[in-house]
Amino acid sequence: MNDRPGVDLSAVVKAYDVRGLVPDQLDEELARLFGAAFVETTGADAIVTGHDMRASSPALAHAFARGAIEQGADVTEIGLCSTDELYFASGALHLPGAMFTASHNPARYNGIKMCRAGAAPIGQDTGLRAIRTLVERWASGEPLPAPPRPAGSITRLDMLKEYAAHLLNLVDVHAVRPLRIVVDAGNGMSALTVPAVFHDVPVKIVPLYFELDGTFPHHEANPLDPANIVDLQRAVRETQADLGLAFDGDADRCFVVDERGEAVAPSAIAALIAARLLAEHPGSVVLHNLITSRTVPEVVRELGGTPVRTRVGHSFIKAEMTRTNAVFGGEHSAHYYFRDFYNADTGMLAALHVVAALGSQPEPLSRLVERYQRYAASGEINSTVPDPDTAVAAVRAHFTAHAETTVDELDGLTVSTPAWWFNLRPSNTEPLLRLNVEAADTDTLALVRDEVLAVIRR
Repeated sequence: MNDRPGVDLSAVVKAYDVRGLVPDQLDEELARLFGAAFVETTGADAIVTGHDMRASSPALAHAFARGAIEQGADVTEIGLCSTDELYFASGALHLPGAMFTASHNPARYNGIKMCRAGAAPIGQDTGLRAIRTLVERWASGEPLPAPPRPAGSITRLDMLKEYAAHLLNLVDVHAVRPLRIVVDAGNGMSALTVPAVFHDVPVKIVPLYFELDGTFPHHEANPLDPANIVDLQRAVRETQADLGLAFDGDADRCFVVDERGEAVAPSAIAALIAARLLAEHPGSVVLHNLITSRTVPEVVRELGGTPVRTRVGHSFIKAEMTRTNAVFGGEHSAHYYFRDFYNADTGMLAALHVVAALGSQPEPLSRLVERYQRYAASGEINSTVPDPDTAVAAVRAHFTAHAETTVDELDGLTVSTPAWWFNLRPSNTEPLLRLNVEAADTDTLALVRDEVLAVIRR
């Protein structure tokens, strides 16, 4: 790509990571330049890399490493891993890290999730914009700077056992009652990590789609879409399992199904984990993003903790975890962040907390989470609009005329009353508005949802 003038990576460099079609938008030469720019921006003399099971991932990861060593950095390659295992390696080795994955995106996509040493986030304002600028300049023909050191070297290291041991040191699951757990790996990286983590835990794992296959032959590795957990729900009922777990492609998110095969809201899981961690660390701060259920801050306050509301997105939450010394953070997208895991998100540690909570008492999971599911929620509703800003302004004007409403714009538009709230956020990449509504009951929910959508879509 060095002969292309004016390379524009705006379609590839997102708010928190790099993602695009392979090889149309992301190829090995670009990956090499990203490796060089990563070293230049972080000033690192050593980094760690990992990759998922997509067919393009090993070559892209190695090209990135080549760019890094050409700029004088040593590279530790941990190979096939989940994203949270890469974060563990970054924390344990105290090295900046790069993970090659497109998470839940379809097979033709790939990308890079980057972090500083200790799994500290890299987003637009913390290095990603600078990395993009360098790659665009170099891809357009500007020569790379002379490296400050001789070329580095590549070392290969398996971190899976250390990763599993670290997680099991944080949650005691060895005394749980016998449980049957269906796990849908979706042909993604949890097929590698689940056997390592649960190897000596007294539960029976019923595996679904544990063959590592980046073509995703059974369903997309995106459990946020209800269509992708149908097989898990059926298997839980058929095997009379105690719960089901579904991981996304890079296994940094975990979704939970109860013994009836019903999906448990990620906000309820966040409240459950918050309760467990506040029992261990009384009075701690717990973060929740602004589209999680009101249940989460209510539970935190009831248990003597301090809830702190944040914007959506891992780079914001990780920065806030550090600033507030929060013990835990939860997002309704099923990202769960832990102070004892370098403030990073890990679906596996969340899963262990659910297993420990369920297995330490006699009630079924549906009964256990009842106390954490207090409101009716819409889920995310997307609307395609020609001008998102104009639509948001119209909604704001419409609802500020309502009595008892409060409005804030921490992240998009949030309108609240004692009986309901909604958040309306523009997509970072498409002409979409994303609506989330929560209310005291389903009738109120339907009224508010329909009123907002009528203004958006008129």
